[in-house]
Amino acid sequence: MDAAGDERYGRYERLKIDRAAPGVLRITLSTPGRLNAVDAAGHRELAEIWRDVDADDETRAVLVRGEGTAFSAGGDLSMIETMMTDHAARRRIMREARDIVMNVVNCGKPVVSAVRGPAVGAGLAVALLADISVAGRTARIIDGHTRLGVAAGDHAALVWPLLCGMAKAKYYLLLNDVLTGEEAERIGLVSVCVDDEEVHGRALEIAERLAAGPAEALSFTKHALNNWLRLAGPTFDASLAMEFFGFTGPDVREGVRAIREKRAPDFG
Repeated sequence: MDAAGDERYGRYERLKIDRAAPGVLRITLSTPGRLNAVDAAGHRELAEIWRDVDADDETRAVLVRGEGTAFSAGGDLSMIETMMTDHAARRRIMREARDIVMNVVNCGKPVVSAVRGPAVGAGLAVALLADISVAGRTARIIDGHTRLGVAAGDHAALVWPLLCGMAKAKYYLLLNDVLTGEEAERIGLVSVCVDDEEVHGRALEIAERLAAGPAEALSFTKHALNNWLRLAGPTFDASLAMEFFGFTGPDVREGVRAIREKRAPDFG
């Protein structure tokens, strides 16, 4: 069921949008050949889509996934390099980063994420801020910020300690070790772990159950629970500011070079 004809959704280029089942809107991150990396256009769209979803009376639940066998490889390097040199772009993208997080938090519709393959950066923010997250056993979850040379901002300081506890949050955010979907479920970072080929089917099943439920009760329950995240608003704002301050410094330049040269960064 195509939703592209809806004027709310027809303008999106990096997000494929359709109606996967009655009441279920499916959002698919799509940058073919680039593991659904988030470029400038995709970053803007990830910030804006949740307001459109919230205003959509036909949608009672949302399923978000990546196209193919990846969720998202994170921020596109060209967008990162622009942030390093262009103050206006850095300010705009910082505002979008805040909107990605807070618009998911404030969206009145329940959101389910289906996570296969790599899940990094802005894509990971959406995956973990979803109300219910379904991960494949071999999914590769990594925050990626400190490896790049900037603070773990956007969603990380807000939601990781609440999901998996401070000790695990610090371990994975400071060291940037990769989590499989299986380990992520074990420590409480994701809701459900299933075999990779079952990820989308299980996520859709959950979204259909939510869509068939009492919309107002679910929306109010989500809103009340997300007050735990709203209470951490000052922590989130500080982490975001520290992250974007880092884009002006020397470490991120080494981080980007290391990624382009496919080697470990040397921050010494």
